[in-house]
Amino acid sequence: MTFVYPFTAIVGQERMLRALVLNAVNPRIGGVLIRGERGTAKSTAARALAALLPEVTVVADCSFYCDPGRPTTWCTECKERVSSGESLPEAKRPTAFVDLPVSATEDRVVGTLDIERAIKEGERHFEPGVLASANRGLLYIDEVNLLDDHVVDLLLDSAAMGMNIVEREGISFSHPSRFILVGTMNPEEGDLRPQLLDRFALSVDITGLHDPHARVAIIERNLSFEADAEDFREQWSEKELSLSKQIVSARDLVATVDYSKRDLYSIAALTASLGVDGHRADLVILKAARAHAAFEGRNTINDRDIALAAELALPHRLRRGPFQQSEITLDELQDRIERIQSEPGQAEMADPTPSDEGDPPTKKKAAPA
Repeated sequence: MTFVYPFTAIVGQERMLRALVLNAVNPRIGGVLIRGERGTAKSTAARALAALLPEVTVVADCSFYCDPGRPTTWCTECKERVSSGESLPEAKRPTAFVDLPVSATEDRVVGTLDIERAIKEGERHFEPGVLASANRGLLYIDEVNLLDDHVVDLLLDSAAMGMNIVEREGISFSHPSRFILVGTMNPEEGDLRPQLLDRFALSVDITGLHDPHARVAIIERNLSFEADAEDFREQWSEKELSLSKQIVSARDLVATVDYSKRDLYSIAALTASLGVDGHRADLVILKAARAHAAFEGRNTINDRDIALAAELALPHRLRRGPFQQSEITLDELQDRIERIQSEPGQAEMADPTPSDEGDPPTKKKAAPA
């Protein structure tokens, strides 16, 4: 049996771990790109997160691991089976960890329709690809900057839509494609094109730890894991179970997390003040802030949630010219949000006390996560 290094045993790298956890709470955030030098626990963290997550309920004999409780997301086959009066058997399976090779082609990723068989035998046959295997699991791409740009685009599209649709010669097949997307890369080997970089919701730049005590802890824990992986995991099992339960609770809560018009203005003014292009960053910050609030067991976001989300959503979107800002700290983000909140007119955006007539007009109910 192969044992995976515990997620909670990773030393330091708090921002990377936070970005992974937020995507585990809400995979619709859109994935995380981890950029850093070799030997900084990038792939270890991704594998550890998948091992940390609980089992999922699936349609037992479905190649796409459809969720029996969400008919709107079923694959074409499951919908046709139910339409014909068949009942779908259920089963449990561990959260999948799928490692995408750099050499992967489009057909290998999205799957293929057998056109010849459809013409000769009148049967539709779909050969599942990587997106099918990763559904409701974690899709890991090492050296994502070396992957073909078109394939990266397909992966990001599927992560955003939550569905993979393949059409060939008038024949169509669709299946759910909801997964936690984790890409890692070493910037020394080249960067992603800006258009693809922006498609990753969150980004973290990491380096090796310089504190001698932290480096000693890394050495000791790795030696203990190599000596007896089973015993080492047992030592961390209580923390692993606690974090796993916290993520599950947050998943149930995240769709109900509310935000105010004032929160939306803070996010919009923050990104505008930093010269961020487009509007994707605004949406990502809101989703990540809601996920963070849910992770902490709250049903309303606050300024700290926004700042922590912005710290992950903005690094790869800030302009990097010679006279332009290339990074911003959490303290600077919080200061900016405080200044925005203190601007004239912001007091009117605060939510009034709810009346008997229902929610106030300025109160925004949480959209589906």
